[in-house]
Amino acid sequence: MQKRKSRFFSGLLAGFILLGMTLGCIAFGAGESRPKVIAAKPASGSVDESTLLNIYDEVRTPYKYGVVLKGSGKGEMVDCPSVFEKNGSWYMMYVANDHMVGYQTFLARSKDLLHWSKLGCVLPFSKSGWDAWQADGGVALVDPQWNGSHALGVYDGKYWLSFIGGAKQGYETDPLSLGLAWTRRPEQAAPWQRLAQNPVLSPKQSDARSFETKTIYKSQIISDPDQSTGWPFVMYYNAKYKNGFEQIGMAVSADMVHWQRYGADPVVRNGVLKKNGISGDPQVVRIGKFWVMFYFGAGWHPRAFDTFAVSRDLVNWVQWNGPELVKPSEPYDHVYAHKPWVLKTGGVVYHFYCAVGNQGRVIALATSKDLGHAPADPNIAEP
Repeated sequence: MQKRKSRFFSGLLAGFILLGMTLGCIAFGAGESRPKVIAAKPASGSVDESTLLNIYDEVRTPYKYGVVLKGSGKGEMVDCPSVFEKNGSWYMMYVANDHMVGYQTFLARSKDLLHWSKLGCVLPFSKSGWDAWQADGGVALVDPQWNGSHALGVYDGKYWLSFIGGAKQGYETDPLSLGLAWTRRPEQAAPWQRLAQNPVLSPKQSDARSFETKTIYKSQIISDPDQSTGWPFVMYYNAKYKNGFEQIGMAVSADMVHWQRYGADPVVRNGVLKKNGISGDPQVVRIGKFWVMFYFGAGWHPRAFDTFAVSRDLVNWVQWNGPELVKPSEPYDHVYAHKPWVLKTGGVVYHFYCAVGNQGRVIALATSKDLGHAPADPNIAEP
């Protein structure tokens, strides 16, 4: 009976995906026109203050362990951690910008989430085209279950990442668009294969919404087996328009290749009155029956910090307005403490983030339990 149920649900999912792909192909036609923005569905239930407080108590990380990864030299900045587990080891995808040329994407490995060894580059400069000098990637389809497997999901026999790409050198030089790449061996430090259809989302596309007409930033893609949006794959990303005001929007896909924007408005925005807020680098996990989005803020509170929002349906989000999850407090993060990747394993919450301070732009860690402090040089090879 169990096998029959499994086949039924697998067939049902395949049917939904096929239908979505068919509709997507109809909307895209021969690739000459963009589909219309999908209308967002109404809220399916509220999120009360007690739920927000309970989630805050679950995810808070008051103990700063310190810097766990930094650049190879004074001119190299590292940024944007995303973490997964495979074959008994932890892997961190991160990006590095050496002497302000542009971002490339790299891989590091750890046995304990504290001590990391750099493995090499997985998304180098293409040196031509729309992503010639910016290739800022993060893993996609990580198991979103809180305290879950932390494994990467597979679609079409491939592991996936999404990345922001740009044709100009510098530090995230506008305009930036979103692309996808894949591999069959995510634990290896070898270049991932970029999609021929890239970029999949661009600020210059005809369906770009008002808040994403200048540049598109960091994204995360999750798999939603319940298809609460009507689609199996959901992407969140921050974007900006001409005055620098950044907000988080969403898009959906049936096949990880063709993406449609979802909803006319952002799903998370802050600093609206002065239009000077930044809400960015979303990471989404599932805690009980709620979806939780970790993201960073700047402009509407002092400096840059990490916080969260909660949703029942992946579309309508209620923002936490209480204490920050991490904020500037130490010499190594006194300027910025932002861009979260948060996970729980072994009874401990690990909050990786980009720290900017007296050691430059580095990756630091805060935890829910006191694990001591990082060594003076975090770039020590594993035993």
